Amino acid sequence: MILSMTAFGSHKLSRDAIAASCEIRGCNSKSLDISLKMPPGYPPFEEKIKAILSERITRGRLDVYLQISDPTAATVAFEIDESRAKAYYDVLNSIIRMFSLTDSVSLEMLIGCNGIIKPAETEKNMDAAWDIVQPCVQTALDHLIEMRAKEGDYLAADIRERLDIMEKQIDAIEGRCDSLETIQAKLLQRIQQITRGVVEIDPARLAQEAAFYADRGDISEEIVRARSHIFQFRNIMNAPEPAGRKLNFLLQEMQREINTLGSKAENPAIAYQVVEIKTGIEKIREQVQNIE
Repeated sequence: MILSMTAFGSHKLSRDAIAASCEIRGCNSKSLDISLKMPPGYPPFEEKIKAILSERITRGRLDVYLQISDPTAATVAFEIDESRAKAYYDVLNSIIRMFSLTDSVSLEMLIGCNGIIKPAETEKNMDAAWDIVQPCVQTALDHLIEMRAKEGDYLAADIRERLDIMEKQIDAIEGRCDSLETIQAKLLQRIQQITRGVVEIDPARLAQEAAFYADRGDISEEIVRARSHIFQFRNIMNAPEPAGRKLNFLLQEMQREINTLGSKAENPAIAYQVVEIKTGIEKIREQVQNIE
C-alpha cells in the first residue's frame, strides 16, 4: 500500500466544559519518530497518545500538538511551604541576634523569601479529560491517515507511469541487441577493414570469436531480472502492508542490474536507453522517500 508520510490532520472536541484540540503533522523519516507537545500536568497521557499513534503509523515523523482546556483544573490556589518558611524564620532570627538588631522578623520579610508561598497542586479529573483527549487524537489521526492515502495515490500513479516507461525502454534495449550472426558479420567487416582483405580468415575461428563477444555482451539475464524487479515492484505497491522500505531495497537491485547491463552493452543506442532508465530510477527513488 502506498501511503505518503507527508500529511496533516486536526480535530477539536469539547464536552462538559472540557475541550481538547489536536494537530498532527507528518513528514519523512526512516523510522517512527513522535514529538508530542502538550500542557503540563497530564503525564499519564503521553504514553497513551504515543501508543495510539504507533498502532496505526509505522514510519515517519509525527509532530503532535495537543491543547486541553479544563476549567476545573484551572482554579487558582496557593499553599505555604511550612518547612521552608520555618527555615527562613530561623535564619532571619539568627541574623538579628548576630548583629544585635532591635528588629523582629516581620511578615514582609518572610513574604520576600522565595518559595514560601507557592501554587497549590489542584486535582484534575484525569478520566474526564482522557474521555475527551482520546477521541480527539483518534479523529485527528483518522484525518492524517486519510490525507496520507490521498497523497499516496498521487505518488503511486506517478510511479506506475514511470515503471511503464521503464518497461518500454527495456523492450527497446532488447530489440537492439545484436544476434550472433550480426556480431559475426560486424567482426568480419572489422577484420577486413584492418587487414584490407589481404589476410585469409578462418571461418571456424571467426565463429569462435563471435561467440566469445556475444557471450561477453549478453544482457539477456539482466533484462529478465530487470523485468522481474518491475513486476515485484508493482506487487509490493498493491500489497496491504506499508511498502516504503521494500520498494527502496528493490530500487537498489534495479539500479544494480541496469548498471551491469550498461557496462556490457556497447551499442550507443542501448547506452542512451540505460541513461534514461537510470534517470527514471532516481525519480522513483525520490518519490519512494515519501512513502511509509
